[in-house]
Amino acid sequence: MSIVALAEGQQSSVSLDILHDVAAKNNMKISVKEDEEAFLLVLQSADVTMSSVHDLPDYIDPRLEPVSTIGGRQYWKSKSNSHNAWSHQASLVAEKPLSDVLKGRQIVMKDNMSVGGLPHTCGTFPQLVSKDGKYPIATIDATVTRRLLEAGATIVGTSTCENYSLTPMSYTSANGPVHNPWLRDHNTGGSTSGGACLLALGNARAAGVPDLDEAGQDVDLVMGGDQAGSIRLPSSYCGVYGLKPTHGLIPYTGIAGLHPMIDYTGPMARKLEDIAALLTVVAGYDGLDPRMTPESPLRQNVLDYAKELSTASDPGKGLKVGIIKESLTSGGTQAEVAEVVKSAAFKHFGASGATVSEVSVPFHLLGPAIWTAATRSHLAGLAIGGRIPDVLSHNIPHLNLRWPPDQEMYDLLSVSNPAVINIIFCETFLKEKFGPEVQAKAHRHVLELRAAYDKALEEYDVLITPTAPTVALPHPDLRPAAEGGSTVMDKIKLAVGATNNTAPFNTSGHPALNVPCGWASSRTGKGMLPVGMQVIGKRWDDIGVLKAAKAFELGGGGLGPWPGQKQS
Repeated sequence: MSIVALAEGQQSSVSLDILHDVAAKNNMKISVKEDEEAFLLVLQSADVTMSSVHDLPDYIDPRLEPVSTIGGRQYWKSKSNSHNAWSHQASLVAEKPLSDVLKGRQIVMKDNMSVGGLPHTCGTFPQLVSKDGKYPIATIDATVTRRLLEAGATIVGTSTCENYSLTPMSYTSANGPVHNPWLRDHNTGGSTSGGACLLALGNARAAGVPDLDEAGQDVDLVMGGDQAGSIRLPSSYCGVYGLKPTHGLIPYTGIAGLHPMIDYTGPMARKLEDIAALLTVVAGYDGLDPRMTPESPLRQNVLDYAKELSTASDPGKGLKVGIIKESLTSGGTQAEVAEVVKSAAFKHFGASGATVSEVSVPFHLLGPAIWTAATRSHLAGLAIGGRIPDVLSHNIPHLNLRWPPDQEMYDLLSVSNPAVINIIFCETFLKEKFGPEVQAKAHRHVLELRAAYDKALEEYDVLITPTAPTVALPHPDLRPAAEGGSTVMDKIKLAVGATNNTAPFNTSGHPALNVPCGWASSRTGKGMLPVGMQVIGKRWDDIGVLKAAKAFELGGGGLGPWPGQKQS
């Protein structure tokens, strides 16, 4: 033995039978004895080398070590959680914050984010994220967690997120369905479902919505996550603000992701000013996230979004607003929602001094297909199996994601979130049928999609679409199908088309903000639900998006008074 560690007397369990099995799995056969000996030796060397690294003590970058907090890190389950919005509660305050920008402000983190000392559920079942069948306790603080604590914020817990963050609806979490504060038994949207619910509670209580006494405390700041609309859709359904920033503006380190190209974290709040304040605190290069690029600002160069927004005078003057025509009539769009968005844009942007017109971006209709083709061939392994992306990153050390899939996963997830089973099946099928070619082609078309929006943004300062094509839909009947409940197909149909206007901007990288803009009828006819308008800006012009939203507000735009519930 003369290769690497084998020369030092370490032993490998790789035998000739294992070598031939490996070759067969690659559709190959080794027939020359000398080749057999050579390949056996290098395979044994690889085995020993990997084992030597496997046996090393773990290393966690000091930048992710949990911030020292007053009284340590305690957590508890909320006794008031009628809408299932809370995952775990806490009260974390840094012992030595670096600033008082967010002093006294309470914030909730989506439960796919690492908050040291708190359980990390990813919205799924404990046996799927750990080896001992219990939810793992986070051993690190995500970059955004650290930055919020260092700015003086009080982290008051984690909010329910959907199962593996893989749905735009809010019925899939192992925590149970999250209910819309404006109309119970309706979706809050996913996957930042609990966060949107907690934000909307205060508004709904103030409006006089009944039966919210046991839903838990009010919250006015949330950090959410978004891969296809998971910040913006819940914000739309619940009538709050939610920003998916420019890709690479806020580091995603320490957050369970789906795919690096479409992973975003961003602020959600009741007030536009709070979106700006949070963005100022959490934005900027962290030296660990491969999603960040040379365009990402260093921390010391991050724009003071809060100051820029507060000092913006007459932001509507000269503003050019383009409503993407195709977004108003795409399949599955509720006509009432499209009309609310269009009318609000013309009326309130116009009142602020902006000019508003429709613009055709035909490629927008292909955006969802491009999002799918660009990600689906590897999404399951990355999102559920924990496969490490091929660029240097600091993964989450406390998560042990179960992989490969098995029957228990199917039995659990086909009932709670069939979208997870769908992406597992799709990955296997698409790899075998198409290989890497279609995904590679889709990535090139992502650049074409970006260029289509960029071209429209040469003429307009911001683009507008309905955030979601409908208002919040009712929850499916979660009883087993054999007992008269919903089938897998019922659940799949519920989510179809929900991300048509949001997912394209996860691939293109443009910033997009949900702005509450009115009300429309629920599908059940039991009441009215919030409508959201999506404001899209140039890449890295997140402040332009915020200023446009401010212009909309100054022109009289907003959610408006709660119309009340209809009596059944």
